[in-house]
Amino acid sequence: MTPHAEGRPVYADPIQAPGTDEELWRSWPGWEGLPDFRLPTSGRVVVVAAHPDDEVLGAGGTIALLRGAGAEVTVVSVTDGERSHAASGRVTPAGLAGIRSGELRDALSHLGGADVVALKVPDTEVARHEDRVRSALGRVLAGARLCLAPWTGDVHGDHEAAGRAALAASRDLGVSCAMYPVWMWHWARPGDPRVPWGAAARVRLSPDVLRRKRLAVGCFVSQTEPLGPLPEDAAILPPDELAHHLRPFEVVLT
Repeated sequence: MTPHAEGRPVYADPIQAPGTDEELWRSWPGWEGLPDFRLPTSGRVVVVAAHPDDEVLGAGGTIALLRGAGAEVTVVSVTDGERSHAASGRVTPAGLAGIRSGELRDALSHLGGADVVALKVPDTEVARHEDRVRSALGRVLAGARLCLAPWTGDVHGDHEAAGRAALAASRDLGVSCAMYPVWMWHWARPGDPRVPWGAAARVRLSPDVLRRKRLAVGCFVSQTEPLGPLPEDAAILPPDELAHHLRPFEVVLT
C-alpha cells in the first residue's frame, strides 16, 4: 500500500485492498439464478491447487461430495506454498512447505481422503513454469472424468497460471474442466461485470458436508492464525476472508 496524492491509500493489487464484506455476498439475489453443477459419481476427478489450501477453500465441499458418491480424487499441489510468509523470521520456506503439506493431508482426511501429487514448483513462480505444469497435469489427467482448477481470472498470478495450465492440459485430453475462484470473493462484488456469471454454477453442500469442510479449513493453522506478533507473520486468511469459503454452497465457472 502506498499513499495517494490526495491522502487516499493506493494498493498494489486488488488482493491487498480491503475486501468485500461477506454479508454483501450472502444477501445477493443472483445466487438463485445459478444452475446446479452436476458432479460425476464414479471415476476419477483431479483437483488442481496452486498452493495447499486452495483446493479446500474453493472446492472442499465438492471433494467431500465426490468421495461420498464413490469417485476417486487426486489433488495436485502445484507449489508447496512455502512463500506465504516470505519475510517471517519464525519459519523458513522449507519448514513452511512441510507444515503446509501436513495441513493438507489432515484437511483431506476430513473430506474423505484423496491422493496427493506435489509438483514442487517454486511458490510465486508458477507462470515461469507453466509448460512444465501443463505437461505434468497431462499425465495426471489421463483417464479422468473431470478437472477442477483455480479460476484463470482470480487476480493471483499463481492461481491464474495453474488454471491456464490445467485448462490447456484438460483440452489436450478432452477432459471437462471447471474452475473455482478463491480470491475473487475478496476483490469482486455481487454482479461484478468482471466475473463471467453466465458460466457460473453452484454445488450445494449439506449441513454435514459443510461441517466437514469447516474442520478441513481449520487444519490450515499456518494460514488462518498469525505466526507471531509482527506484520510479516500475520494470518493470510483472517476470519472475514474465511467467511467467503464457508457458505452452504461452492461456485464453479464452466
